[in-house]
Amino acid sequence: MRHLLGIQELSAEEICKLVELARSFLALSRRPVKKAPILRGKTVINLFFEPSTRTRTSFEIAGKRLGADVVNLSAKASAVEKGETLLDTARTLQAMNADVIVIRHRLAGAPHLIAQHLARGAVVNAGDGAHEHPTQVLADLVTLAEHGGWEGKTIAIVGDIAHSRVARSHLWASRKLGYRVRLVAPKTLLPAEVERFGCEVFTDLDAAIEGADVLYMLRVQTERLESRALFPSLREYHEAYGLTKARLARAKKGCLVMHPGPMNRGVEIASEVADGLASLVLEQVEHGVAARMAVLVSLCGGEAS
Repeated sequence: MRHLLGIQELSAEEICKLVELARSFLALSRRPVKKAPILRGKTVINLFFEPSTRTRTSFEIAGKRLGADVVNLSAKASAVEKGETLLDTARTLQAMNADVIVIRHRLAGAPHLIAQHLARGAVVNAGDGAHEHPTQVLADLVTLAEHGGWEGKTIAIVGDIAHSRVARSHLWASRKLGYRVRLVAPKTLLPAEVERFGCEVFTDLDAAIEGADVLYMLRVQTERLESRALFPSLREYHEAYGLTKARLARAKKGCLVMHPGPMNRGVEIASEVADGLASLVLEQVEHGVAARMAVLVSLCGGEAS
């Protein structure tokens, strides 16, 4: 790969190779000494224009475990605050011979713009607007692979679909890998012309739960709602779309629960479910580090030993 801009651009074979490489890094991450000098001498710059805990930290840990030099930049710490364009910022980092620029931006297409104009180095999309979040889905696929795989499975993605880049990346992955996706949300939180995605669409969570192998809960992204009232209240949203212990009990035996984080407990998911035996939330976090290690190694041309 030259860049990782989205699941849409990857083939099924490329996705599977990244997942298997990530799984090989799980053992490294669990060793007492979590270091392998695969990317020694490489420089990774994390350029984040949106708040992030899991994605930014996991990219930093991934780079350092592989021996790379990692630099973290936020919007407030960059010259963008002084009026510099995003493209000029990226060119400045390229001039410093950065090997990988990891970018998260509130505007869809920002990583693609940078990738089109950089002659050297690789660009990784760490989430662009409501477009894609490829490394989160790779982490999810690692998690599924560790629990029997995704082939023939049905994943019900529940919540703020309209603003979810994770949901979009899963839709692309499902087309390539053959698992089924159900989108579940009130009509006000579904994208326009949602039928074009070619998946099942539900507005009733209780109906969508039936037969699902995974319940993938999303938070309501209130920061993107721009003061619009798309549902009566958070309490009523929880009553209709929150995953409670009682709801989970009606799911098929062995149904798993996932969430990309951050969680709003008591809104889209009850604490007793988030912390329950069916929950894979913390595994997703662990596997996120491994998935990002796989991406960095693939982009930098390193070889896992």
